[in-house]
Amino acid sequence: MKVENINCIKCKNYMITWDSRFPKGCRIFGFKGSQMPSITVFQATGAPCKNFQEKQPRDGKV
Repeated sequence: MKVENINCIKCKNYMITWDSRFPKGCRIFGFKGSQMPSITVFQATGAPCKNFQEKQPRDGKV
């Protein structure tokens, strides 16, 4: 089964952590890991992440 292309970096729930072993995280699910959160969610549930919320540009920047 193929993972749907969800770019976590463009999600407002994506976070970068200070933990060098687990640098990527998700605020909604409350976890951090070494791979993109959307991949972890897909591996755990078998479904693409349904909590993706695109970031809004700051100060009118695109």
